[in-house]
Amino acid sequence: MRIAFRTLRLQKEFPLTISRGTSAGSENLFVSATRGGVTGWGEAAPGIREGAKSAAQMQTALAGFCESIDDGDDWAVMQIHDRARERGLPACAIAALDIALWDRLARAANLPLHTLLGLGKPRAPTSMTIGINPPEVVRERAELLLARGARALKIKLGSPDGAEADRAMFAQAAESARGRAVSLRVDANGGWDVADARAMMKWLAERGAEYVEQPLAEGREEELPALYKNRPLPLFVDESCRFAEDLPKWAHAVDGVNIKLMKCGGVSGALRILAAARAFGLKTMIGCMSESSMSISAAAALGGALDHIDLDSQLNLAPDPCRGAEFVDGVVMPNGRPGHGAEIVHAE
Repeated sequence: MRIAFRTLRLQKEFPLTISRGTSAGSENLFVSATRGGVTGWGEAAPGIREGAKSAAQMQTALAGFCESIDDGDDWAVMQIHDRARERGLPACAIAALDIALWDRLARAANLPLHTLLGLGKPRAPTSMTIGINPPEVVRERAELLLARGARALKIKLGSPDGAEADRAMFAQAAESARGRAVSLRVDANGGWDVADARAMMKWLAERGAEYVEQPLAEGREEELPALYKNRPLPLFVDESCRFAEDLPKWAHAVDGVNIKLMKCGGVSGALRILAAARAFGLKTMIGCMSESSMSISAAAALGGALDHIDLDSQLNLAPDPCRGAEFVDGVVMPNGRPGHGAEIVHAE
């Protein structure tokens, strides 16, 4: 197995502000895996919570680990994923290698990745995200996203300015979407306490929000049962569930889980969370971090099995260095090519 690395800078068209801070872009690691004349590609966006703060840190971790992948060993992709986790590699770094290996496997079979996995194409529209901003900026962004074909808006709440600022942002997004067939979702990114979350969920339910994601900060999961009881809206967790083994601890206190390739270690980790969620009767969503069309295309390959989609980071890049899954009538759709179907088109 020949492994190669490449680092590319991703620049956001609009910086994204959430409860934990603002991001204007990232340096992402791209990984190629070649065996038998077939090459697959993967991508990793760094994240401190995902175990690595830079592309260089991820590359160092992967380079050492990949020396142990011997072509003489008939390792399955999921076995490599498990070995990497056992050795403590950052989840985001594992994701890049795992995506590349699944892409190579599907390309070798001359099948789109979703077909190789036995999954249909996505049907659910993707959320398009509006970060924490003053209402006048929310109005501008909402109008732009709606003009670009958004069928669902995700409004980031948990503002450091408090609940009134959150209400003003959501009210403006709802006003911009009025009279259109557009779903409104909310992600607080752990920016509320239980009292604020309970009050905001009631207020949001009265104004047509579809669900609330990660209302409480990671590490405060023991408070979820109190919020879950008599909840007026479905409650999804994100950072509170990184791997499949996290789900049983909180399955009784949530309605669904947001799966992200960067926090679960790629397609292999996502498939395991999906299986666990089904076992507990939970709804599922797939989301993203600061990613290009490379890893978004891998995530889109899973979309046919999921209830909600939140794959829009590539739509906020200037430019997207990759080409892959297509945005069709609000849906992020696999392009039908073998593998995940993505390739690097801008190297600068």
